[in-house]
Amino acid sequence: MSAETLAELSDLFVVAAVLLYLAAMIGFAVELAFGRARAETRRVRGAARVPVGVGAEADTRDPGEVAEASGGAVAEGPEPPAWARKAGTVALVIAWLGWAANLTAIATRGLAVDRWPWGNMYEFVVAICFAAVTAFLVAHLRQNIRFLGAFVMVSAALGLGLAVLKFYTVAGPVVPALNSYWIAIHVSAAILASGMFVLAGASGVLYLIRGDGLSRLPSKDDLEKVAHKAIVVAFPLWTFAVIAGALWADKAWGRYWGWDPKEVWSFITWIGYAAYLHARVTAGWRGNKATIVQLVAFACLLFNLFGVNIFISGLHSYADVG
Repeated sequence: MSAETLAELSDLFVVAAVLLYLAAMIGFAVELAFGRARAETRRVRGAARVPVGVGAEADTRDPGEVAEASGGAVAEGPEPPAWARKAGTVALVIAWLGWAANLTAIATRGLAVDRWPWGNMYEFVVAICFAAVTAFLVAHLRQNIRFLGAFVMVSAALGLGLAVLKFYTVAGPVVPALNSYWIAIHVSAAILASGMFVLAGASGVLYLIRGDGLSRLPSKDDLEKVAHKAIVVAFPLWTFAVIAGALWADKAWGRYWGWDPKEVWSFITWIGYAAYLHARVTAGWRGNKATIVQLVAFACLLFNLFGVNIFISGLHSYADVG
């Protein structure tokens, strides 16, 4: 099969991944809107039957928390509709199909250009979308986090759409600085870490949106746990990516650190996530404060990916952004 044919196949599979991610998003959204809403109704109805104290000692917890603390009170009320649960199951299958299409797009692109397929902005964003969906699907194998599915899927679909519309680059060779085995080490680690940071960022945004009253979303505790676990895994990978980047810079440019904008913002991102983890361990920060810190770090990550490549010139300005 010719390189041109492989490149065309890659483009088609990217479009297929976008469509599949959007379809999965709809299924996850249906389950979240109708399945969880009915479940929360059952919880509140059950909580209404639980004594919460009187007078000065009255329990000020919300009904859902009282119901959980009381044991079997959640069992009252109608079951969530079966079709809503099935929508979530179908969405999960479609998400896996989208993941396979995304992977195939990356593989065929790599075969078409005969190199690691993340040598420009387009390829990098396609790979990060794949990493984010992978993080969600792998995490779902360990615990039920389908409540994040709609938000991860729409993020991946928007990311791929942006890559196609704004960052698309015709398959071809890269600048000499990228013709190195370091791209498989440094960039791969950055992609994997970024995918998990996207999962944590989605959880953090939902945490703030949920507040204290939006019961259709999962509990704040569940959202915070997902974000923390993702960052705990992603942070060492990002640390490794920064170190590997410095080693590659020494090999390519004769110095480990040169205050290039990409280097600076990669380090600022590292500081942001380090601050989040440090605040949780030493100061015991939880809830809104910790979530805001991790979202600031996530904003730095996004600026490092998009802002630096688009608006700032430097040694890393080889992203082929038109």
